[in-house]
Parts: sequence; C-alpha cells; structure tokens
Amino acid sequence: MPICLHSSRARNQPLLDSAGAQELMETIKLKNVITERDHTFGAPDAPRTLLEYGNFECVHCGGAYPIIKEVQKRLADNLRFVFRHFPTVRTHPHSLRAAEASEASGAQGKFWEMHDQLFMHQQALEDHDLSRYARRIGLDGEKFAYDMAQNTFLEQIRIDYDRSLFDEHVTGTPTFYINDVRYNGATDVESLLLAIKQADPERPIVLPEKSGLRGVLRRLHRGANK
Repeated sequence: MPICLHSSRARNQPLLDSAGAQELMETIKLKNVITERDHTFGAPDAPRTLLEYGNFECVHCGGAYPIIKEVQKRLADNLRFVFRHFPTVRTHPHSLRAAEASEASGAQGKFWEMHDQLFMHQQALEDHDLSRYARRIGLDGEKFAYDMAQNTFLEQIRIDYDRSLFDEHVTGTPTFYINDVRYNGATDVESLLLAIKQADPERPIVLPEKSGLRGVLRRLHRGANK
C-alpha cells in the first residue's frame, strides 16, 4: 500500500508479506476511539467502520479517494467511513491549510462536500482555491474567510495530529483501520471489500455482486431459473 511518509523510512523499503501484514492486523488496535467529534459518513450502527488517516495533498490519498467512494457505494448502510487529518506539512505544504478549510466547512455542516472538492482538485490548494471551493459548495463566505484568517481550527488539528503520531504511531498517509484494527493490505476495491467483509465474523455482511456483464448475466440466469 503506497503511502505519503512522515518519517524518514525509505520509500523503497519492501512491503510486509501477507503473513506479516496479518500479524499486524491482529496486534495494532486503534487507541483513540471514534467519538462525536470525528467526521463520519454512514449509519452510526453500521456493522463495519473504515477509518482513514489522510492528507488532502497526498497523492496516494488522492488515489484512494475514488476507491473508497466505490466501496461506500457498494456497501451502503453496511459501512461507516471516518476521516481523520494527518497533514504532513514538510512534504505537503498545503495540507494543513486544506485541513483547516475542511474544518471550517464542517463548522457549517459541509465537511464532506469540502472533503470531496479538496481530493478532486489536489493540484489547486492555495488559499484562493479554497475560497473558491467554499463558494462552490454554498458556504457563508464571510464566516469561512474569518475562520481561515483566524486559524480557528488549527490548534485542534495539531492536537489530533499529535494523537495520531504518538498514540497511533501513524507515520504516513493513507493509514486505514477496519473496525479499529490497522489494515495493511492493498487498497484496490476488491481487496478492501474482502477485508471489510472478514473483519467481524460474528456480524456477517453479504458483499454485492460486481457490476458489469458478468453480474448482469448472473441476475438473468437466476431470473430464468425462478
């Protein structure tokens, strides 16, 4: 799973093999539990939770963005998605301001709308770009500008960052947890769906069929046999 690194770990360091990844999945648990302060999308009582520590300027987070959208679409009410900030300003100089913009939007009830704008326009994260996205999603422009100028949410982002770094030992983005357990596998749609399905055997979920010709043929075949 490619990540944008915070630490000095070499980019070409070999990834864990499947056995090593499974061992980590069994041992690395989320320490900072999800609360009402978190940004969540989906049913609070969903049987599965996917949590991302992300960075709006990280190219790998940008690559994961449409994959997560597809996973959300397929799982619907079976999945709750949580996003937490991990802005690595040394390598991503616009990431902190982008995080502030998302929080300023969240204060007006539109965190996810700004979240989407930021990931869809990762190459344009200057302050004037952020203001344009705020107008696009229908925010109160004066309040947004005030919160950005006063750094209203900066201290809370820094506190959350420190918790991520020192409590969870997050060192890069994206970092994922599935039902409070660190996920170290691939970030393609099918791998994520399988990991999410297997996360809690006591609360089974049925994965939707793949879309496309094969899924259509299966449905037609079932209908013909009724």
